[in-house]
Amino acid sequence: MNRLQQPVSALAGVGAQTARRFEKLGIRAIQDLLFHLPVRYEDRTRLTPIGSLEAGMTAMIAGKVEFADILPRGRKKLVVRIADDTGFISLIFFHYSANQFHAFTPGALVSCFGEARHGYAGLEMTHPDYQIIADAENFALDTRLTPVYPLTEGLTQTAIRKAAKQALALCTHDNRLLIDWLPERLLQQLRFPALYKALQTLHTPGEPAACAALQNGSHPALKRLAFEELLTHYLSLRSAKNLNQSCRAPALAGDPIATEHFIRRLPFPLTGAQRRVIAEIADDCRKTQPMMRLVQGDVGSGKTVVAAYAALLAVSSGYQAAVMAPTELLAEQHYRNFSNWFSHFEAKAVLLTGQMKGKTRNAVLDALKNGSAPIAIGTHALFQDGVEFDRLGLCVIDEQHRFGVHQRLALREKGRQSGIRPHQLVMTATPIPRTLAMLQYSDLDISIIDELPPGRKPIVTSVIPSERRSEVISRINGWVAQKKQAYWVCTLIEESEALQCEAAEKTAELLAAALSDVRIALIHGRMKSAEKDAIMQAFKQHRIDLLVATTVIEVGVDVPNAGLMIIENPERLGLSQLHQLRGRVGRGDSDSFCLLMYQSPLSDMARQRLGILRDSNDGFVIAEKDLQLRGPGEVLGTRQTGAVHFKIADLSRDADLLDNIQEIGERLFREAPDAIQPLCDRWLGASTVYAEV
Repeated sequence: MNRLQQPVSALAGVGAQTARRFEKLGIRAIQDLLFHLPVRYEDRTRLTPIGSLEAGMTAMIAGKVEFADILPRGRKKLVVRIADDTGFISLIFFHYSANQFHAFTPGALVSCFGEARHGYAGLEMTHPDYQIIADAENFALDTRLTPVYPLTEGLTQTAIRKAAKQALALCTHDNRLLIDWLPERLLQQLRFPALYKALQTLHTPGEPAACAALQNGSHPALKRLAFEELLTHYLSLRSAKNLNQSCRAPALAGDPIATEHFIRRLPFPLTGAQRRVIAEIADDCRKTQPMMRLVQGDVGSGKTVVAAYAALLAVSSGYQAAVMAPTELLAEQHYRNFSNWFSHFEAKAVLLTGQMKGKTRNAVLDALKNGSAPIAIGTHALFQDGVEFDRLGLCVIDEQHRFGVHQRLALREKGRQSGIRPHQLVMTATPIPRTLAMLQYSDLDISIIDELPPGRKPIVTSVIPSERRSEVISRINGWVAQKKQAYWVCTLIEESEALQCEAAEKTAELLAAALSDVRIALIHGRMKSAEKDAIMQAFKQHRIDLLVATTVIEVGVDVPNAGLMIIENPERLGLSQLHQLRGRVGRGDSDSFCLLMYQSPLSDMARQRLGILRDSNDGFVIAEKDLQLRGPGEVLGTRQTGAVHFKIADLSRDADLLDNIQEIGERLFREAPDAIQPLCDRWLGASTVYAEV
């Protein structure tokens, strides 16, 4: 076994308990230590005169003890005053032993590292790292910067520094242990150091001048590792695509008479973009390799009917289709749409959600298992244990970024029983700029619905401060008097003083008091499914004028008569989410309006972002501008369940590396195919299998 693959407990000083603590940081093998990088560095290579210290400075100092005293007032503490030729400073210890107290004898020489702060008697350092210098003649400062690592409870910097040092030493003694899988010619072209050299620099940087470049992420050693990690994510997804193409899937040619009949019976004409994407999907489904296609389409561009057409291809070829939505509200709406569109077919849809219990649930499970239900629409309940399909030929994942990779994999596995893989259609209303799509979706073919249905009017968007709230409320009265409906969106359910956000319940009460003639209802994600459904139905049937809601209405709700939306605290949400919320209006023939009501004062960034939304209704334009402003990490949404997570790369900091990833990745497939699996093993480990999704 390669020594770097041995458990960390093989290192000196790492016992079973320390190994368990390392595991909490994802460090199991010795090699993991090499890629567990410092978060910052401390410069202990030079002494700073005490007299030149300022509050907020972190520095290395040395001085003689003037006195040490235990102060009993308030919280008991040990205070030690040290001085050099330029000034004095107090060292404060709240946790100390009798031995410590006695070690600080007047005249003793002490070196300290810590942050200077204002105190009662001038500057002070609280709990600095210190050393009593017994032999002043032979006292030496560090020659390298001191790494500071991410920790977990019970693990000290000393323990992790010693372990990392041993891991590096192993590579120094045997340079065959850590193989550099990137070709040397490529490293020269990109001006990157070799792997071991990069790791050595990052764990034990020599020259203090490098500190700023290491801290801001511009150092070539850090860039090299970030590049290798980003490249590996691309390679793993492309490998998954290659692997997927070697699997068998059912050929879903569909029944041309049924598909033509379906299109003719729709209550609206398909756009050119919808027809183009349908043709791409039909072409994929005819093949015996599994389709892996992402459909990006702006809010209201008509992705659902494209999914319904794909489902019909499966059903009319003798297979089942499963459509997974992120919320029960959206699953129920898809169910209603599918039921209407397929009312002239034998293809009946069934709904499966987590709320279903008892006989209703069992009836649906039986229908899926025996094949009498050709179309299943549901939430994550579709991939739970106990859900079996007779012949699953197609999986549709709507709003894919709401699902974890494991969940999408689990649904696909449901089709494995018959020895085939179902085709996969993934949909999103969150436009993703090209560079990010390459990183996040290089295993998928991408289709874009870049055309809105005819008659859709652009939504007039205004940005106003919350001080004008009373004006907005009176505007609602006039709006409702015209027999029109409105949304009022709050960004939190519960009240939070820290975020200055109105609670949805409180907002509904205040609006009800101010608008006595307006029929108001409240909807949020914590309500039971039946309750939410009843409220949405009442809103659709115009038995409610104003719907106060949280972001639960972000996707899928379609009420053409609702043409006004007020969004409170829009500065708290991402532009794509705001754009999706706004897409709930503008679905009828009349003019539609969206008011973004922010809390003053706005930061420059927030002002620019809300300005982008005000000036554009094009989701792709909004996503590109958001990318320029906030960087890729924020736009991809690292909080998303299914988002890529990186150990070292930072999408905002390393955006410049993305441009070359695709081209170099394809080059590696051609010129160094043997490097791909080892790179995936190094960076992704056991998670590589999930990239198959």
